[in-house]
Amino acid sequence: MDVSSLLDQLNKPQRQAVSAGMYPILVLAGAGSGKTRVLVHRIAWLLQVEHVSPYSILAVTFTNKAASEMRGRISDLLQQPPNGLWVGTFHGIAHRLLRAHWQDARLPQHFQIIDSDDQLRILRRLMKLLALDKDKWPPRKAQSYINSRKDEGIRPESIEPKGDFYITQMVKIYTAYENACQKSGVIDFAEMLLRSLELLRDNTALLHHYQHRFQHILIDEFQDTNTLQYAWLRLLAGHYNNVFAVGDDDQSIYGWRGAKIENIQQFTEHFGDTETIRLEQNYRSSGNILDAANALIKNNTGRLGKKLWTADQAGHLVDLYKAYNESDEARYIIARIERAKESGKNYADIAILYRSNAQSRIFEMIFAEKGIAYRVYGGLRFFDRAEIKDTLSYLRLASNRHDDPSFERVVNLPTRGIGAKTVEHIREYARAHNISLWHSAKVIIDAAILPPRASNAVRGFLKLLDDMSTHIHTLALHEQVDYVIETTLLKAHYKKKERGEKGEARIDNLNELVSAAEGFRYDPEDLHENMDFLSAFLAYAVLESGESQASHGDDCVQMMTLHAAKGLEFPLVFLSGLEENLFPHRMSLNDTARLEEERRLCYVGITRAREQLVISYAEQRRIHGSVQYNLASQFIHEIPDVLLNEIRPSVAAYRLQQPVRRTAHRIARSLGDGHQNGRFTKGQRVSHIQFGEGTISDLEGAGNYARAQVNFDREGRKWLVLRYAKLKKI
Repeated sequence: MDVSSLLDQLNKPQRQAVSAGMYPILVLAGAGSGKTRVLVHRIAWLLQVEHVSPYSILAVTFTNKAASEMRGRISDLLQQPPNGLWVGTFHGIAHRLLRAHWQDARLPQHFQIIDSDDQLRILRRLMKLLALDKDKWPPRKAQSYINSRKDEGIRPESIEPKGDFYITQMVKIYTAYENACQKSGVIDFAEMLLRSLELLRDNTALLHHYQHRFQHILIDEFQDTNTLQYAWLRLLAGHYNNVFAVGDDDQSIYGWRGAKIENIQQFTEHFGDTETIRLEQNYRSSGNILDAANALIKNNTGRLGKKLWTADQAGHLVDLYKAYNESDEARYIIARIERAKESGKNYADIAILYRSNAQSRIFEMIFAEKGIAYRVYGGLRFFDRAEIKDTLSYLRLASNRHDDPSFERVVNLPTRGIGAKTVEHIREYARAHNISLWHSAKVIIDAAILPPRASNAVRGFLKLLDDMSTHIHTLALHEQVDYVIETTLLKAHYKKKERGEKGEARIDNLNELVSAAEGFRYDPEDLHENMDFLSAFLAYAVLESGESQASHGDDCVQMMTLHAAKGLEFPLVFLSGLEENLFPHRMSLNDTARLEEERRLCYVGITRAREQLVISYAEQRRIHGSVQYNLASQFIHEIPDVLLNEIRPSVAAYRLQQPVRRTAHRIARSLGDGHQNGRFTKGQRVSHIQFGEGTISDLEGAGNYARAQVNFDREGRKWLVLRYAKLKKI
C-alpha cells in the first residue's frame, strides 16, 4: 500500500492527523467527523509508511464493540490481520496485563472478575458483620464510595479521616472489602485498572519493558478518561511520549461517573510539545442541525474550540413543539413517527431521546396502544440475567473454589436444604480463621460442627463442586456449560419457580448460553495467551456484561436516554422534555460545571440527527406522581430563532387542555405577579459571581419560575433562573 492510496478520500485535516510526526498529537474530532477512520488510518500509516512494528502499538477504546470494529477495519485496510497489535478497552488491556503477571500483581493465577451485583453482595455481608445499620449505612453508598476512591487511585490506607466519623466508617468498610476480595481471589472492575497501574508503577523492570514495547499509544474518546485511566496512560507513555489522543471536549458527558474533562483540556500541558488538529467537517448532519448545535455549545466556557460544518445542504429547520403535558407531547411525536413511516422511513431510522428513563413510560404506553414496534435501548443484558449469572457462578467455583461471591450465590440454589443459619455459621468460621467460604464449609463438615441434616446438605454441595470440576476438565467448553446446567438442575429449578413464558424464557437463555460457549473463539490477542478456554470465557462474560448494546435487527423505533445515544445516529431524532428542572436537570441549575455538562449532553443529542430534528417540551409534566410546571429549557433559547420552525398544537388538543391551562395560570399568579416582584427590568445592569457584569436583555416567567436573559460583557448571552442566579443590581 503506497502513501497516496492510504491518504485517498481523507480530507485535509484528516490527512494532517494521519501523517503527523512522532510526538504527542491531540485530535479534536467533532461529532460525525470521521474519528474512527482517522484512528484506523493512523495505525496503518505507522505500520506501512513509518515501518513501525505492530508489537509497539497499543490502541485503547472504551467499548468492546469499538475495539472489535477497529480491529476489523485495520485488517480490511491492510488486507491482513495485524498480528501483535494490542487493541482493546482499558479494562480488557488491564485484565490481560494482570493475567500475564498475576504473581507480581499479588493475585492468584486463576483470579476471577466480579460484577457490580457480586460486589454489592460482598459489601452487604461485610457491613452486617461490622454491625452497621443498612438504613444508616446503605451498602450502595459504600459501593459508590469505594469505586470512586479506586477511580482516583486511592487505597484505604491513604485516606485521612481527620476525625470525620463518616469517612472513618467508609475506610473501615473499604479495608474489610479489600481483605475479603484478596482472600477470595476476586477483583472488581475498578480494581482491574488500579491493580494494573500499581503493577507497572511498583515494578520498574516491567514498566520499562512495556514502555519500550508500546512506543505508540492511541486513545479513542479521550474526553471520557477518568483520573486513574489518565494516570495509567501517562505512566505507560513514558519518555517516548508518542500519544495520539482523539476526543471532543464538547462531548464530555460522563462527569457523574468520574470522567475528567480536564484531561483533554490539559493534554498539551501534560504531554509537552504537542500538536492539536481539529476535525470540523461533519459527514452526518445537515447544515441547520449543525448550526443549532454550534449555537448551543458556544455558551460553554473553557472550550478548546471548534465549529462543525458540512458540505451538504442546510436541510430542514429544527422543529419545535410546545406540548400541554407529557401525553400531548408523546401523542404528537408518535403521530410524526406514523407519518414518517407512511412516507417510506423505517421505524429503525427513528429515535426518541430523553434525559430520564422515567420519560419512556408514556411513549411505551401509546406505542403498545397503537401496535407500533419499539425497543428501549440498553435493556437488561444477556450476561446480567439471573439464570446466566447462576450458571457462571457454578463454572467459576469449578475453576476457583475460593470465589466467595459465587459460593454465596449458589450455595442453596436450587434449594438443597442449606438455610441462612447454616450459611451464617460458614461465614463466621471463615471470618474467624481468615479462610474462604469453601474452605470453611469443608472444615466445619470434617469437624461435625453442624447438625446432621445441615451437614449432609453442605457435604452434598461440596461433592457437587468436586464432581463438576473433575468431570468438565475433559469436555469442550460448550459441553462444560451444558453439563453444569444439567447437573445443577437449574432448568428444573426455573421451570418450577417461574411457570409460563417467564420460566421458558429463562430456559431459552440457558440454552443460548451453551450456544454462546460453542461459538466462543478464544483470541489470545484479546485476553492472555496462557488462559484455558473456561477462564477465557468467564472473563469474556464479565467484560461483555459491562456494556449496554441493543440489537438493531428488527424494525423498531429506538428509545433511549441521551447518555445511551452517544456514538449513534438516526435520520429522524426526537429530543423530548426540554424543560428547566428536567433538562437541564434541577440539580445543575446552580452549578456551572454541571450545567455545562448538561449543555454538552444536549449537544450530543442534537448531533445524533442526520436529516431531521424535532425538539419538544411540555407546559406541565407529571413526575414521580406530582405535576410540575416548568419553563422551556434555556437550551431552546440558545438556538437562534432563524433555525427553529415552531409548531402550534392542534385546536382539539388546546380545547382538551383548557382547564389545565387555567390551573397553571392560577398557580403562576399565586407565586407572584411580574418578574420577581419587579426586582429586575430589561436594560438593567447586573453582576454575577462567575460571569461578571452584563445587561438584562429579556425577562420571562413569574415567582419561582422567573428567569432573565443577560448579555454578559465577558461571557456573552445566558439565560439564568433568578431564584438561583443571585444577580446583583449595579
